[in-house]
Amino acid sequence: MIWQAPHPDLPFHSRHYDKFWAAAEELDTPVSMHILTGHSYHSKERKGIEHYRGSVNLKLMDVVNALFDFIFYGVLERYPRLRLVTVENESGWLPFMVQQWDYYYRRFRGGNPPLNTRDPSEYVRNQVFSCFFNDSVCGRHLEWWGQDNLMWSNDFPHANSTWPNSIKVIRRDLGHLPLETQTKVLCANASRLYGIDMSALPAGISRAAQAAQAAA
Repeated sequence: MIWQAPHPDLPFHSRHYDKFWAAAEELDTPVSMHILTGHSYHSKERKGIEHYRGSVNLKLMDVVNALFDFIFYGVLERYPRLRLVTVENESGWLPFMVQQWDYYYRRFRGGNPPLNTRDPSEYVRNQVFSCFFNDSVCGRHLEWWGQDNLMWSNDFPHANSTWPNSIKVIRRDLGHLPLETQTKVLCANASRLYGIDMSALPAGISRAAQAAQAAA
């Protein structure tokens, strides 16, 4: 049996979840939305060419719509210390989507006001983190967007993992970035989000991560 979230009759913006968001906020616990959050991918079995549609289009559509609900229906507005993490959805799509949300929000909010009172990009910057592991587009975006919100992962031990070529992928996608940015994305952002003690990390990583965090 495959359990899907959210329940089809209870979208994330439903008041049904308010106690959960409040508890996550109070406990300072990030809420993760895995790659299979949503309903499009599991709505039916896909074979042949349609498998590709599910693996890319439908999975991405689900996380985009989930994040839209949190922003435009005011969940992040009501819970300003709630933090979300998109997991295994890659991240190269985020700056384009947020740019478009900002554009249409600013253009139409006067006549069609949503439940958020600030630009969508502000909520993303302050409350949304995203993981990626094989995303060259994201690596290029990091030159100007997302240094404090994006986190690299390798998805080990899944078949889609970058292991055993993780170092090669990191060098390919992040090697052109300043060391400070690489350290944030590879270590410091996750440490800050999850409250990991930098001193507990291996010495070399700990020193680099602490330096990057101090410079943030």
